Order: sequence, then C-alpha cells, then structure tokens
Amino acid sequence: MHIITGRFKGTPLTTPRSVTRPTTDRTKEAIFSHLDSWGVLEDARVLDLYAGTGALGFEALSRGANDLVLVEANAQAAQLIAQTATLLRRQRAWTSGPELSVRVVKARAERYVARMAANNAKHAEEPTQFDVVLMDPPYAVTTEDCNALLADLVQGKVVAEDGLMMLERSTRSELPTPPAGWQISERRDYGETAVFYMEPESESAPESASNSSEE
Repeated sequence: MHIITGRFKGTPLTTPRSVTRPTTDRTKEAIFSHLDSWGVLEDARVLDLYAGTGALGFEALSRGANDLVLVEANAQAAQLIAQTATLLRRQRAWTSGPELSVRVVKARAERYVARMAANNAKHAEEPTQFDVVLMDPPYAVTTEDCNALLADLVQGKVVAEDGLMMLERSTRSELPTPPAGWQISERRDYGETAVFYMEPESESAPESASNSSEE
C-alpha cells in the first residue's frame, strides 16, 4: 500500500492487517479519479472516518487537500497513521508548498461526529466544517448505523452545505439512505466493493453520474 500520485507519491502506508480492511489501490485510484475530475480536492478540508491505514485521507492530501483529519478507533492503527503523518512532514513537499495540516484522532467515528456537531451548535456562526468526507467503515457496521452517521454529519453541519460525502460498502449490503436534502449522485461497483457519492440535492450531479460496475 502506498500513496498513488501527487506531492507525496510513493509514500508507503503501513497496514495492520489484523484490524483494518484497507481500500485496494485499484479501487482507491478509481475513487480519486472521480474526485479529481470533479475538482473537489484542491485546497479542501477533508475528514477521513474509519481511517484504517489513512490511505484515503493521505491520498486526498497528496492530490491537493490542505487540511486533513483522520479518525480511527483502533489504537494500533491510529499510531501507524500518526507515523505516516510524521513521515510526510519530513518530506520536501510538505515545506515547499502550501501550508498543510494533518491531525489524527483516536476515537469512534460516531463519537467524533457527535462531538463536532455539539461544538458547531455552540459556535453556530462559525461552524467547523469539511468539504469532503471519506468513509470506509468495516462491513460489520450496519447500513442503519451508516445512515445515522450520514444524517449526523449533515444535521450537525460537520460537512459543508456544498460538500461531498463518499461511502464504501459491500455490494451485498443494503443501499444507504442519504440524509434529507442530499442525494446519491453516483454509485460505482468494484468487485465486492460499492462506492457511493452523495451531494446536496441543490447541487447539480456530476456529468458522469450513473450507476455502474467495473471489473
């Protein structure tokens, strides 16, 4: 596992296989080809929930995001993510380009989102929001729980009103339900993995929006 392209191209990602199910490089490349084509990563603030190895979040940072928060409940995995962040900070690309920020949070995704939502309620005039939210929960996480998390992200204003949420699920899982006012703008299947892109209904879906399978 490594960062595929961008300013940190080739940086290795340590994988604690006993506690994570990392997104394959093939699926990751497909996901970020979409995100790149939509222009949502440049200077973006990105939240990577169920971060695992940090593969999705670090790829986003490498491809143009400036601010990244990675949330992982497992202590071993969170420690390895922090080690990768330290490795990136030592690279020339970290200091020679725009100011970058990476923060690793050891917490359950649901608790982190609830905490952010509560903070935003206290600071309603200046909520802390993310432009892109990436989610690759363990398949054991139920669709009902995923739906609740998606709703909390929107209702708590953790995701920006014009933001984008990406959710990975098993193709055998029930279809997720987007929060009120949001839509599934595209679904892509890669083997056993289904990837859903969600955007506000007021926003036009990308021209390539469709449901498709890629072998």
